[in-house]
Amino acid sequence: MKKLIYSFVLILIVTITARAQDYNTGIGIRAGTSNGLTVKHFIGTNKVIEGIVTTRWQGYNFTGLYQIYKQAFEVDRLNWFYGFGGHVGSYRGENHRQIDNDEQYWLFGIDGIIGMEYNFVNIPFNISLDWKPAIDIYGGLFPSGDELAFSIRYIF
Repeated sequence: MKKLIYSFVLILIVTITARAQDYNTGIGIRAGTSNGLTVKHFIGTNKVIEGIVTTRWQGYNFTGLYQIYKQAFEVDRLNWFYGFGGHVGSYRGENHRQIDNDEQYWLFGIDGIIGMEYNFVNIPFNISLDWKPAIDIYGGLFPSGDELAFSIRYIF
């Protein structure tokens, strides 16, 4: 009987937590200054980790972010978020920073993010708009503030 009660309480807690955040994981596409894939996963009621893979300047970039979610404007299913993380990637010289050669360069750095997200009621999708400034630490100290992107994700 105790196992049944514990199981019921555990299921109730998981259900309440899932309802508070509208979804557990979202996978989708990111379009903007750079284009790619995005995966978000809740690790708490309002804490999220996000992985982003993008292409730009004939290279690629892997970004990992930790984010905090808050309800926006007291509108159900509309949230704003902010966070920080890091990136690692590469680019081809002739396409980035006015470098005049065709060599492959490596970089890593730190990122910030701020944005808004809306989770639809009757379909398992959400949309978001965010700004993700970054600073390359290795590969030349280079700030980048042009990462504005729109994402659409399948959520489950």
